[in-house]
Amino acid sequence: MTDIATRTAPDEQKMNAFVGRMLGDMGAAFSGALILIGDRLGLYRAMAGAGPIGPQQLALRTHTHERYVREWLNAMAASGYVEFDPATGKYTLPPEQAAVFADGDSPMFMAGAYDIVAALYRDEPKVTAAFQSGKGVGWHEHHQCLFSGTERFFRPGYNQHLVAEWLPALDGVVEKLERGARVADVGCGHGASTTIMAKAFPRSTFWGYDYHEASVAKARENAQKAGVADRATFEVADARSFPVKGYDLVTFFDCLHDMGDPVGAARHVRETLARDGTWMVVEPMAGDHVQDNLNPIGRIYYSASTMLCTPASLSQDVGLALGAQAGQERLLDVIRQGGFSKVRVAASTPFNMVIEARP
Repeated sequence: MTDIATRTAPDEQKMNAFVGRMLGDMGAAFSGALILIGDRLGLYRAMAGAGPIGPQQLALRTHTHERYVREWLNAMAASGYVEFDPATGKYTLPPEQAAVFADGDSPMFMAGAYDIVAALYRDEPKVTAAFQSGKGVGWHEHHQCLFSGTERFFRPGYNQHLVAEWLPALDGVVEKLERGARVADVGCGHGASTTIMAKAFPRSTFWGYDYHEASVAKARENAQKAGVADRATFEVADARSFPVKGYDLVTFFDCLHDMGDPVGAARHVRETLARDGTWMVVEPMAGDHVQDNLNPIGRIYYSASTMLCTPASLSQDVGLALGAQAGQERLLDVIRQGGFSKVRVAASTPFNMVIEARP
């Protein structure tokens, strides 16, 4: 071990700046639990559009206790999540923050992501043990709040981009869907992407597949609520064994990198497609080199990949462990190894890339 006496003394100015940054990070970490409380108890929703409101009034609206609500509001104000008026003692949720915290249909909604954050902390002992053993931690082994949080985190982006931008970026796919196509949505989770497509294209038939039985049950429930159960069905199956039906379109939303054998999954997709079928792969946005991803989005994705994606892949056969920041070059290579010769990035957002693959 390095002798402490021989270590280079830290630059005091740089150290103070870094400590200040860490205090900000610590405040964000502490605030995460309060965001969960505000989301689950409807505190943000009660404040949205209400104008200035006091703790007692908010407590009455949400059937909560005023003393807890007052402390929560002060924490929100200290974080800049709500505004505080010292003259009146009241708090306001601005419309910009309301879009992030209170409106589940807003493309900027982020409160749902904190269910994922909760799962990371709950399951930290499992991942710590995996660091030491080298074994994986399966998706199904995580706390159930991960599954609902994943749906709530990704659904706003899918609502905004899937039908309006991503599908139209694929060659001839929208026309097929409008006429009536056969679609497999693999790794569908709670079925957010499946139901969005089924609502938009009533003449098409959709099958959602996921290996996690509890998620499939929830997807069926969500499809029933959305009024699309007549054309969107869900089955338990993994990416290397889902039924062959001659699909016009197969979709993988934010899941290829989680798979132990993504090349094997690609080969199976190739076998299930109709002759002129299309495979759409939506993956997290990432550059091809580590230095390309050292930014706020990369920070989130690398952290999630360490706790969720890489352990999930390592728990399966092959265990390729692409990670959530695999990058375009690596992903396209995997898809080509699966037997696809026509591969391109058809669309992108700051958070996602959309890959079109054809045999």
